[in-house]
Amino acid sequence: MSHKLRKSLFTVWVFTRLNTRRFFRDRLARFFVILFPLIFLFVFGSINSGNNDTSFKVAVINQSQTSFSKEFVGVINKNKVFKVDSKITTLDQAKDKMSKSQLDGTIVLGPEFGAIKAGQSTPSGQATVIYTQNSSSAGQTLTSILDSSFKSVNAKFIRAEAPFTVVGKQLNEKSLSAFDYTFAGLLGFSIVGIGIFGPINVFPELKKQGVLRRLHTTTLRVWQYFLSTVASQAVIGLVSLAVMFAVALTVFNLKVVGSWLDIIAWLVLSITVILGIGLAVGGWARNERQAAPLGNIVVFPMLFLSGTFFPRFLMPEWLQNLSNYLPLTPVIDGIRMIVTEGKSLLDLGPQIGLLAVWLVVIYAIAFRVFRWE
Repeated sequence: MSHKLRKSLFTVWVFTRLNTRRFFRDRLARFFVILFPLIFLFVFGSINSGNNDTSFKVAVINQSQTSFSKEFVGVINKNKVFKVDSKITTLDQAKDKMSKSQLDGTIVLGPEFGAIKAGQSTPSGQATVIYTQNSSSAGQTLTSILDSSFKSVNAKFIRAEAPFTVVGKQLNEKSLSAFDYTFAGLLGFSIVGIGIFGPINVFPELKKQGVLRRLHTTTLRVWQYFLSTVASQAVIGLVSLAVMFAVALTVFNLKVVGSWLDIIAWLVLSITVILGIGLAVGGWARNERQAAPLGNIVVFPMLFLSGTFFPRFLMPEWLQNLSNYLPLTPVIDGIRMIVTEGKSLLDLGPQIGLLAVWLVVIYAIAFRVFRWE
């Protein structure tokens, strides 16, 4: 390693330590980076730890297509107790939704449901309610509701055996809890606070105090200052996110399926990319009056469109397609895929590719617009 490179890296190391020390000495910064995300964690965790909704999100798989089965599906659709996802047409789609806690259960009507069998004069059939371990309570309730409905239908037929029956079937795999799904969004919110609001608040203040102007008179280069900022914010960010993980694991029983090494690597990459936005906005703004409005314009659309506070599948399809290209979307999707679905970094090709593009674009802009004063 050449003497010049060693000297440049030593400069980066010095400013990394200075930035990190300045952060931990700033009570307000500690509050917004560490404690403020924890407040959101407890609020959303408390909301999603229980389910007080009296309706059930279900899919109905009609394998029969008899006139009776179609009429029965129509009755379910009209019943306010059921919120039927009409887009789900196969059992595999339903299982995927249930594994992500997007459904409480799936009602399957067999191929002969509602058919009139040989030697009989009335229709008959069996419905199956499928649910996961985490939604066993909802699944059993759904089974009881359908059983009561069938008893009313059976009373109209004079037969020794009940023509319509229902059975419950629990899948072996566990689904995600509502909190497991929400946690990725909370981590994304924290990363935005670390990567964007940090530089937006700090840079204008350093310019106002003349600190950056004095640094510009030294041998310090922009890339060295950026690299030291990225390194210090990555350390600070990992500390903040580690606290969030500790609380989520101990208080809200978060289930971490993926590798911790993949999680750490993904969080560092995410912080680095999102930090570029903060460096661009904070580096360009001359004062707080310029930084704050521009920061809000950039941040809030990302927070609300990237699945931070609510699932993106609830949005219109055109808005989902638009949100796919926001830098925070692959960050949250990647966290969710690793933490809750057990994916590795090798499975995150599209997300890594999109973040790589944003990394180049954002830092090219940040270097271009950065001002020392």
